[in-house]
Amino acid sequence: MSTVRTVLGDLPPERLGVCDAHDHVFFGSPQLPGQELRDAASARAELTAFRAQGGASVVQWTPYGLGRRVADLPIVSRDTGVHVVAATGLHQAAHYAPEMLTALRGRLAELFVTELTRGIGTTGVRAGLIKVAGGFHALDAHARWTMTAAAEAHHATGAPIAVHLELGTGALDVLDLLCGESGVPPHRVILGHLNRAPDPVVHRQAAEAGAYLAFDGPSRAHHATDWRMPEAVRALAEAGFGHRLLLGGDTTTAAARSVDGGPGMPYLLRRVRPRLELALGRELVERVFTENPARAFSVEWT
Repeated sequence: MSTVRTVLGDLPPERLGVCDAHDHVFFGSPQLPGQELRDAASARAELTAFRAQGGASVVQWTPYGLGRRVADLPIVSRDTGVHVVAATGLHQAAHYAPEMLTALRGRLAELFVTELTRGIGTTGVRAGLIKVAGGFHALDAHARWTMTAAAEAHHATGAPIAVHLELGTGALDVLDLLCGESGVPPHRVILGHLNRAPDPVVHRQAAEAGAYLAFDGPSRAHHATDWRMPEAVRALAEAGFGHRLLLGGDTTTAAARSVDGGPGMPYLLRRVRPRLELALGRELVERVFTENPARAFSVEWT
């Protein structure tokens, strides 16, 4: 039976509800000094605000070594009534100390499998997806290493693989590696940040390949997001790929949280959802927020 692996246990996919398919409850990186998402009280308030807008679940794409605060995730999930899915995986090399990466050589796939099946550290909390990252229009050696390990872990567990595309680029190279070379079924791959590179040809090719397409991180002034997202998702829906679309907020800094004056998780439902309903109709948008993530993140775990 397929289930979504949340921090409180495996969940029937139909109970996932309205889902923010890519966000961060906790996150910290040397690339964003002073903007860490570390405070549990703020995380609880943000999830509560998301819940007040009708949100029911959040998929956290924070991978290994970037401040997941896994022990706190079940607490804030239980307190707020919002389902949370945690990630294993590895981000770009720039987010880590070189010695940390060296220590993972030869055991990365094993780490991913352990965190998916037995638990993260000593918490007993299991991850529900693998998050990896590409580079700008290319896959460097680090990306190929992490994606190859992610593919191995997928074959061992069935877990979906979510991919950070740098500025939305490199989607087809990722699919060539994961699906072409490594044999991952395309419907187990989620391509993130496609709104940052609104190329309709690449979007169509990725959808035709069978991957899920995540449009995430709205309200960022330096990305082609809110004002082009409706056009991009409408084109995909009209081409018959509405069932492959996912939406997320991708809150990565403290300043971006709604409880600190930013748009945060609630913006996805408060402003993005009604804007998309004008372009796609309410029924399709409802399916994108509920049925699509339920399929994308549910697994017959092995």
